[in-house]
Amino acid sequence: MNANQSPILLLVALKNELEAISIPKSIPVAYTGVGKINAATVAQTAIMHHQPQLIINFGTVGKINLSLSGLITIKRVVQRDMNAEPLAPRGVTPFCPKPAEYESQSGLYTCGSGDSFVTSTDPWLLEQHIDVVDMELFAIAAVAHQHQIPWLSFKFISDSADSKAGEQWHEKINHGEELFMEQLKQLMS
Repeated sequence: MNANQSPILLLVALKNELEAISIPKSIPVAYTGVGKINAATVAQTAIMHHQPQLIINFGTVGKINLSLSGLITIKRVVQRDMNAEPLAPRGVTPFCPKPAEYESQSGLYTCGSGDSFVTSTDPWLLEQHIDVVDMELFAIAAVAHQHQIPWLSFKFISDSADSKAGEQWHEKINHGEELFMEQLKQLMS
């Protein structure tokens, strides 16, 4: 490994979700900001600088699958707000050869990423078996795929993606930090 190479790169949307002081010094942390464009540009820059062998994403999500709580792992991510019908089905970017979904090395649940904060029921999310929603993971996974770097995503369920989602999210934005740190320690051992 050269001086800039890191085995792991950690991508988190906001410092309020995870304080870098908690992370081992050997793991670079990049804060992407909110939304797919911010996540894509920061992920690209961080990958070029750190040349990681694995990307780990941590952040908060709203739950669509009401049985979920706590910290979960994401297996599959789709783009919930790409809607160019009738040119392509919802979730698919028309005239684009890139995948319409990405899969992690491991995980259990499906995340729908989009540039909106979900505060009401969307039947499409249920039809697609979306478990949780966020605003960054699809972009992170797309950039990781472009660079052929495997990724893992740990998401803390902060809200119920309903009319009280904003209030719940503000209250629980950093409640997943300890749970994630336990998972990160296990990964590093």
